[in-house]
Amino acid sequence: MLNKLKQWKRQQNNENVDERFQELLKHPIPGHIAIIMDGNGRWAQKRALPRVAGHHEGMKCVRRITKLANELGIEALTLYAFSTENWKRPKMEVEFLMKLPEEFLGTFLPELIEENVQVKMMGAKEAIPPHTLKAVNKAIEATKENDGLILNFALNYGSRAEILDSIKHVLKDVQNGILDEKQLNEEVFSNYLMTKELKDPDLLIRTSGEIRLSNFMLWQLAYTEFWFTDCLWPDFGKEQLIEAIEAYQGRSRRFGGLQSEES
Repeated sequence: MLNKLKQWKRQQNNENVDERFQELLKHPIPGHIAIIMDGNGRWAQKRALPRVAGHHEGMKCVRRITKLANELGIEALTLYAFSTENWKRPKMEVEFLMKLPEEFLGTFLPELIEENVQVKMMGAKEAIPPHTLKAVNKAIEATKENDGLILNFALNYGSRAEILDSIKHVLKDVQNGILDEKQLNEEVFSNYLMTKELKDPDLLIRTSGEIRLSNFMLWQLAYTEFWFTDCLWPDFGKEQLIEAIEAYQGRSRRFGGLQSEES
């Protein structure tokens, strides 16, 4: 009797989640969602597992959220996979992290192609191991004709380095007469960033209870809505994504202006 009751509650909860998921589609959906995927190590430690087990579980979550984002018609999903600061972690963990893109894309690339997902990457490629870069480039090439969800991996990415590098390119173009410094404005500068082909994120999600940006898309997140959750990344699923988008849909985005009297 108790098992039947638990099963009934699970079914009711699933139905409620599915109804909320469909309700999202009746309201504006964020075009670009950026996620700081945090908490893999803590997820593993809570289960007395090595940290790498948490990263592997987090990879499964990437697939889950990519599918959900695609179902919602989200245009772009940027995932903070590896920061320029993550090289400071233990060598074994770094090596494992650098194998994950290869495993993920090797396993799910046919599925991404079938679902019309386009893979992209932003970050400094020079320090990325050849086997990792080869897997990423293969996925980028294989999905370049797709025009659905853009799955953008921030790999060996750091926002300060990105901004500094962009400034150097601007100075070089000014010196070479390619750009008139009087023409330089926010829109022009944005075209020097790694995200020049993407619109700025509408919604930023960070998991695991941390409330900071960790050198992630500092320029692009200027007017982004933030949503933080204590949920560890491997546990992040449909219900948490719904909560984040519901919160987004309940906010008034004024971009520095005043809310109109009609809204």
